[in-house]
Amino acid sequence: MRLRALVGLAVLCAALVFTFKVASPVGRAQPAKKVPPKKSLFPPDGPKIPRGLVEIVWPDENPYTPEKAELGWLLFFDTRVSSDGSVSCASCHAPEHAFGDGKPVSTGIGGQKGGRSAPTVINRVYGAAQFWDGRASSLEDQAKGPIANPIEMTSEKDAARAHATCVDRLRQVKGYRQRFKKVFGTEKFTIDHVAMAIATFERMVLSGNSAFDKFKAGDKNALTESQQRGMNVFFSNNARCDSCHDGAAFTTNQFANIGIGMDRPKPDWGRYNVTKKDADKGAFKTPGLRDISRTGPYMHDGSLKTLEEVVEHYDKGGIKNQWLHQDIRPLKLTKQDKSDLVNFLRALDGEGWQQFTAPKALPK
Repeated sequence: MRLRALVGLAVLCAALVFTFKVASPVGRAQPAKKVPPKKSLFPPDGPKIPRGLVEIVWPDENPYTPEKAELGWLLFFDTRVSSDGSVSCASCHAPEHAFGDGKPVSTGIGGQKGGRSAPTVINRVYGAAQFWDGRASSLEDQAKGPIANPIEMTSEKDAARAHATCVDRLRQVKGYRQRFKKVFGTEKFTIDHVAMAIATFERMVLSGNSAFDKFKAGDKNALTESQQRGMNVFFSNNARCDSCHDGAAFTTNQFANIGIGMDRPKPDWGRYNVTKKDADKGAFKTPGLRDISRTGPYMHDGSLKTLEEVVEHYDKGGIKNQWLHQDIRPLKLTKQDKSDLVNFLRALDGEGWQQFTAPKALPK
């Protein structure tokens, strides 16, 4: 009897343990939690377009692929593109400065100073002519420019030689040979392939969904009262800021002489150096205004440090000269108008470009 009782007790305990494992969530094997896929910097179908912007038109000769965009991202931050390995595209177009450099003029290899400020890369996909004077017809052409410039990225005096030595350096890197092979089908890539990759990445550096965009979409609390008044000044028949700063990127991408530097003994002739047309003397490309509060100092020579100084420049009618744009005239804004206008410009700060920072590692 005693043995039978012990056996019965053992059976009962086993049944209780089995029941506990089946019924208890602690004992039951839990299904693996679904981990959401990591958001890719370079989606298969291209970047998500922030509110307020328009869809990107990719060039037929340089269509988007995520692998090409990633390759361009790596090249953009790689100092090996320069002759002495000290300067990359990001040296003058740094994420921490909203893809500018925060300086009046750029600094190239050997500490050389250029003559113009580095414009931001943000939203440059929405413009055709590149550089302050529009001498490059595309982002691909623009990407090749600094690599061949002795003040910026090369010790070579000849452009073709500068491009050749750059490609030779990159071809020595196994990781780059592999990536170019995957993207372009050859390890014997050229400077055109390098430029196509960099341009593809640059077309993804976007800014939208600003407070202004949210306001336009129906959120009437997105702008402060001051910013709403500034918006009215911006689009008014008096200030007419939108006559040059229009469209999704807040620029017509035209060229205008607003008087900057024209009071100097030897002014920078800007667009005239490209076209040789007298009407283009002292004219420079109209920059976009998105994230303008983050990309100072301002103008092609970085001569205006703050947005307040910019507004004052326009309010007084620029600097007089015989080629001054017809729309530049004294505005006679009130102190309140000026303050509100600056506040509105700050409402154009957006998002999208902040996701792009320097790679943790570069090809070896």
